[in-house]
Amino acid sequence: MSERMKAVRQHAFGGPEVLVYEDAPKPRPAAGEVLVRVRAVGLNPPDWYLREGYKALPPEWRPQVTFPVILGTDISGVVEAVAEDVGDFRAGDEVHAMVRFPGGLAGGSRAYAEYVSVPASEVARKPVGIDHAHAAAAPMSLLTAWQFLIDLGHDAQNPLQPHPHRPVPLAGRTVLVNGAAGGVGHLAVQLAKWRGARVLAVASGRHEAMLRALGADAFIDYARDAPEDVAREVDLVVDAVGGAASGRFLRTLKRGGTLFPIFPLGFSGGEEAATRGVTVSATQVRSSGAQLEQAGRLLDDGTLRVVIDSTYPLAHARRAHERAEAGHIQGKIVLTVDG
Repeated sequence: MSERMKAVRQHAFGGPEVLVYEDAPKPRPAAGEVLVRVRAVGLNPPDWYLREGYKALPPEWRPQVTFPVILGTDISGVVEAVAEDVGDFRAGDEVHAMVRFPGGLAGGSRAYAEYVSVPASEVARKPVGIDHAHAAAAPMSLLTAWQFLIDLGHDAQNPLQPHPHRPVPLAGRTVLVNGAAGGVGHLAVQLAKWRGARVLAVASGRHEAMLRALGADAFIDYARDAPEDVAREVDLVVDAVGGAASGRFLRTLKRGGTLFPIFPLGFSGGEEAATRGVTVSATQVRSSGAQLEQAGRLLDDGTLRVVIDSTYPLAHARRAHERAEAGHIQGKIVLTVDG
């Protein structure tokens, strides 16, 4: 068996041009791990955050990165080998996972590669009803939407807020999803509908047909109407864009409502939220094979659908990152790995 594999690595921070398709050491499964032969890789914002050196984070929060580094967390593939202490999986099993997140923020996840070792606790069986590309597109986006909206599933404290994150009841409520066409957003729309909410989707106009097909009850084209000016008496806002602009959605919420900024850094509307009687809460998504298995049943039976924007061969990861930088992504970008 070869001790080498192909991977996409970077040797310095920078733009998509720093991504190099080259030979790299093939990992071995440590205790508690499985070795997966990767068939597809899903791209996520933390990939480009790491690629450029986490420039949006305060310097004291930036992880220390040792080069060369392999990006990525989301994979789907086939188990090649398992450690002796792993009993839940065996060679030949089709699986998917979000690998070592957030523990791998400094590049310890290593998904842009032909092989990746994964803690067995983070692995779920691939839903049989979807292919590897769709299974790889799901993990981080699906687990983020699940942990925000359905079940947190961990007790790790968010350092940005004094209270634990808690999902809120959705049945019969009105939920606005901003950034509804993106990876987290389009799954949040579907989960809210699954739980019985009335969903208002906010995105650019070209995404309207897709979002209505996924269950959105109403659509706001942000290029024509500012959602904070037209939406009122909303129970929950899921802002899948997040950041400093999340505060504009406070005026859309009824007293007792809730704002979930998926990316909470920069939010400064705490005083206004308290005045309006609005709860603001966020969490950091964390790897969980058990939750991915549970949510994956909804992918298997067609309750949830993962939309793929575009696919690229692993060797063309640079082009995939250029596509991400162009913006207006519909769903997810996926890298495919030759069998």
